[in-house]
Amino acid sequence: MKKKRIVFGVIAAAVLIASVSVYAQMNHPYHNGTVWTVAFIRIKPGMDVAYMNYLARSWKAEQEAQKKEGNIISYKVLSVEGHSPADFNLMLMTEYKSLTAMEANEDKAEAVAQKVVGNYEAQMKGYNDRLAIREIIGDRLAREIILEPKK
Repeated sequence: MKKKRIVFGVIAAAVLIASVSVYAQMNHPYHNGTVWTVAFIRIKPGMDVAYMNYLARSWKAEQEAQKKEGNIISYKVLSVEGHSPADFNLMLMTEYKSLTAMEANEDKAEAVAQKVVGNYEAQMKGYNDRLAIREIIGDRLAREIILEPKK
């Protein structure tokens, strides 16, 4: 009788482990993609050309240098239409391979920024200069979700 209980217990444990394993391996109709940082910017009235000049020159140069060094995958600038005067009207987006890669490359990215933009003081001066032409409304970190059809 004792042997039957032990055998039954072992079988029950094996079934439980197998069902947990199958559940853990369930196919989901999606997988995680790349990670994006998104900055929400409000360009001040009449300052569109001034801010676009900054983006086309300095911001793009830094993004291209980060891309060349392998710190980022891509970047985008999106104009937002139909916004209220208090809302953002531009989104600056930077794509990273993963959150891990983004965090692991922080020191490399800072070195690239210093090479392209200048030291910390130069970066702060540029930031303060841009206060006159734009306002940062906020920023977010987003992960792309790759949808796959159910099999």
